[in-house]
Order: sequence, then structure tokens, then C-alpha cells
Amino acid sequence: MSDTYTQIHIHLIFAVQNRISMIKSDFRDRLYNYIIAIIQNKNHKVISIGGMEDHVHILFGLRPNQALSELVKDVKINSTKWLNNEVFTFGKFAWQEGYGAFSYGKSQLPDVIHYIENQEKHHKKQTLQEEYKTFLDSFGVEYDDKYIFQTLL
Repeated sequence: MSDTYTQIHIHLIFAVQNRISMIKSDFRDRLYNYIIAIIQNKNHKVISIGGMEDHVHILFGLRPNQALSELVKDVKINSTKWLNNEVFTFGKFAWQEGYGAFSYGKSQLPDVIHYIENQEKHHKKQTLQEEYKTFLDSFGVEYDDKYIFQTLL
């Protein structure tokens, strides 16, 4: 009997709409746990999650039974509904369109975990746009500056 074996590690990054600092520390852990539950309910494995008030980083093992775009859509839709129903934020919460997804080998995971766990330290030195462009450049991804997590207000 044949089986499918994979090892796909994805570092996912997405931002709050208009990059507004809406993910406050008093409910951040609850949001992360909710996102973890969404991902795990789809049979993927979360390895690390973190971020700042305006964006989230998630490192997880992607199973081949679901497209990445569908998983991200599920995470964004369901976490938005949850946040708005729980009234954690002032005003309506929404995630910005788009996301970044970068793949890593198993030997690289400790460095990615360390990076995610130290977001506050990283963002004392660079903005979300600078951080995101660094990822895109280091992975050789072509992009248009006008679409890099810009404030739309």
C-alpha cells in the first residue's frame, strides 16, 4: 500500500488591514491560540507563531491535502470573525489582502523559530515593509513596491 510522505515547512506572514496596530498584548495570545486551532483543525502542524501589533508570523508544517491559499483564506476569515465577535478591538478588524509564504528545510527551522520569537527586537531595527522586502529579496521573489503592505488610508 502506497502512502504520501512530505516535509513542507512554511513561514507565513500577513498584516492587519492598513497596517493598523490592532493586535494588542491583552488578547494576542488568545488570537494566536485561535489561529493555531484553525490550522491544526486542517491537520497542519504549527511550529511557532508570533508577531507585532500590525502583523503575524506563523511557521507550520503544511500537509499536502490543502492548498496554501485555501488555508490562509480560512485563517484570515475565521480569525477576523472571531476577533470582531469577541470585540477585542476598537472598530472593525480585518486582515490586509495578500500574504508572504516562504519555505524552509528542517535544518533551518531553529533560526526561523528564533526569528519569530524575537519580533519585538527585530522591529526596533526595521519596519514591517523593510522586513518583508528583505524576505522577498532573499528568496528572489519579484515584487512591486506599491503592493508591499502599504497603508491604504
